[in-house]
Amino acid sequence: MARTRKLSPERKAFINSLIEHYHQEDAQDVQEMLRVLLGDTLQGMLEAEMDEKLGYSRYDYKNKETDDSRNGYSKKTVVSSLGEIDLDIPRDRKGEFEPQAVKKNQTDISNIEDQVLSMYAKGMTTRDISAHLRDVYGVDASAEMISHMTDRILPIAKEWQNRPLERKYAIVFMDAVHFHVREENQTIKKAVYVAIGVRLSGTKEVLGMWIGGNESAKYWLGVLNEIKNRGVEDIMIVSVDGLTGFGDAIDAVFPQAEIQRYIVHQIRYTTKFVNYKDLKPFVNDLKAIYQAPTEESALEALDELEEKWGKKYPSSVSSWRNNWPQLSTYLKYPEDIRKIIYTTNAIENFNRGLRKVTKAKTIFPSDDALFKSIYLAVIDITKKWTGAPWNWGQTLDQLCIYFGTG
Repeated sequence: MARTRKLSPERKAFINSLIEHYHQEDAQDVQEMLRVLLGDTLQGMLEAEMDEKLGYSRYDYKNKETDDSRNGYSKKTVVSSLGEIDLDIPRDRKGEFEPQAVKKNQTDISNIEDQVLSMYAKGMTTRDISAHLRDVYGVDASAEMISHMTDRILPIAKEWQNRPLERKYAIVFMDAVHFHVREENQTIKKAVYVAIGVRLSGTKEVLGMWIGGNESAKYWLGVLNEIKNRGVEDIMIVSVDGLTGFGDAIDAVFPQAEIQRYIVHQIRYTTKFVNYKDLKPFVNDLKAIYQAPTEESALEALDELEEKWGKKYPSSVSSWRNNWPQLSTYLKYPEDIRKIIYTTNAIENFNRGLRKVTKAKTIFPSDDALFKSIYLAVIDITKKWTGAPWNWGQTLDQLCIYFGTG
């Protein structure tokens, strides 16, 4: 097989000169050579920047056209992926020189902070990240230092949380994921309320995340009002769980929206009352309801369920009966629209992604720690949200007809 790495004569001569000068014996020697070369290169860039700032080189006083001049150097040590590098930062007498190769307050040129954020977004703990940096880069960064590095994402996350939203959404899914947070020396279970919107273009976006206490309709009312205040005027369909009062909260803020309760959540709720030996036939009878082609046939299947199981499992059957208006919304739509609002794939897959990246962090030290971790996870998860559902154009046309919009 031919070599894949071919050097030009000039590059080969350069490499040979480096080998002759530095006398490397192994890979570690090569890395040390690269560290020295990086330091020399940065130093040369700093000197060139000062020349450009003053308009003349160090000993070219004849072309000096400024009353400013060099004023020695200040020592600085920066961290690189190759190790620490000592630099001499040029100074000018007026104190106006602002180096760009290595900025004034920059002590790390290895992009370690970006790596830290990436690792944090993938679910690594601050202690794991600290150990990784020490083992791979020889950088001694404590877990507390890592936490401070990730804190710089908080203002960005808060800005994202308050960004303007679109005027109208076809569908909005709402749910809550629960995490443990330390507060006043106690571990408290807190809900992270999540809203995912499907734009009229068919693409999805996370509208926001809100950290609160126990899941409640009152809290969701505040979330809905915030969404409205950020520019949302209309939502066609809101897909939610069966929280008591949730429908009333939606009606109060978006009265034109239709409400669809999660069928999967409803199935889980009703089957928890059923004995294991009856579970399989009971679930088969439920399928005749939620997979029915029309609302009329679904109600017939519900009558049959009640006749067969009503006396043995009254709570299971009455739950379908009492919540039918919000459980049956999807039945009036064609198959393409049903597939989107009938299943909870969008929110379930999203929640699964959140749990995956936070499973190593069993308890968060604060709300801010939870928020920045969830935000980074959201950015990581939503990178893949680029396309619209198949046949979305036809789906949107039908939604617009149903809701009387153009």
